[in-house]
Amino acid sequence: MKILVCISKTADTTAKIAFTPDQKSFLETGVQFIINPYDEWYALVRAVELKEQYPDTVLHLITVGGADTEPILRKALAIGGDAAFRVDLQPISIEQVAISIAAHVRDQGYDLIFTGKETIDYNGSGVGGYLAGLLDWPFISLATHFSYDGNIAVVEREIEGGRETDEAPLPLVVSCQKGIAEQRIPNMRGIMTAKSKPLQVLEAPQEARQPLLQIDHFALPPKKSGVHLIEPGNEAELVRLLHEEAKVI
Repeated sequence: MKILVCISKTADTTAKIAFTPDQKSFLETGVQFIINPYDEWYALVRAVELKEQYPDTVLHLITVGGADTEPILRKALAIGGDAAFRVDLQPISIEQVAISIAAHVRDQGYDLIFTGKETIDYNGSGVGGYLAGLLDWPFISLATHFSYDGNIAVVEREIEGGRETDEAPLPLVVSCQKGIAEQRIPNMRGIMTAKSKPLQVLEAPQEARQPLLQIDHFALPPKKSGVHLIEPGNEAELVRLLHEEAKVI
């Protein structure tokens, strides 16, 4: 079996959010970046577990980004990947990411692609489905359990009000979330061997270089205002404030 895990670089959850003077991009100065937790803790670790279960499994990692993403890939390799690929493109949309990954996948013979359910910065949850659509593969989202018996994958996922169990043949794209695996920390052997594992830089496909999406600007949400207390029985004033100031009715 040949598995590809999609890796994203995200800002640490404690990072201070600020934007460039033109308000068109995130200001990265002084920000600590990490592997997107859903990619690392769940997608990658479940893939490593499958590699341990099926020793002939080949496990590759891929990201779309600049050279600053390579330390993130090296950490992922330390957890258990065999080789990594970086598509040399600074994407601003899920479309660019999915097109770039699909271009790599088409001639590599992968059986299974894992993504995290979303990134913790944009929370778009779109790459897995978009990628599956481009490849014309089945896609199962929000997986909390994954097993494979050599023929059929069994995936348990969360749905509104309960859980659902799906069966699907490979090749398959699955987005992973909490429950599918337990977090692992790279050990010293993994860290040392990761330094010598191959990391190949790929040219971005032409169709990914011109995004359909254009960013007008980013803006921080307004600061929270103080609590406005209304005297009991003054429903008319409450309605006026909700209508005229809060503008929610």
